[in-house]
Amino acid sequence: MLLRQLTLGPRSRHQLAVKLRERHVPEEVAEAVLGRFEEVGLVNDAAFAEMWVRSRFAAKSLSKSALRRELASKGIEGVVAEEALSELSDDAEMEAARELVARRIRPFAREDPAARDRELRRLVGMLARKGHPPGRAFRAAAEVIDAENTQ
Repeated sequence: MLLRQLTLGPRSRHQLAVKLRERHVPEEVAEAVLGRFEEVGLVNDAAFAEMWVRSRFAAKSLSKSALRRELASKGIEGVVAEEALSELSDDAEMEAARELVARRIRPFAREDPAARDRELRRLVGMLARKGHPPGRAFRAAAEVIDAENTQ
């Protein structure tokens, strides 16, 4: 059962432990199996966390705080999570926010300040749902909107 889970994709130790609990595997047996999986390299929370952060940041443009929450839901917290998140710089997060806004911006009447404000609020909200703090979300959205207006 655990090998089938791992063939679907990388899993954290916590995720596999949950699967074993769901199957009513005794705790001591589960610990022994998971320990052995770690010894042979089938389960590596640090490698999983690094892969998760890279892929989710690239695909979804999530912020560090959103990625931290996702890792915690997978049982990865503390030093392991922070090391994986340390790969992301503030500049990289800001650039990802700008790129996401540039992809999602809708046409609006340039001469209408109300239309600009509506679009700005919509884009800031989208970035906030991705975990970006308000200051970064507003700055990234405003920069992209202003750049669109000058073209």
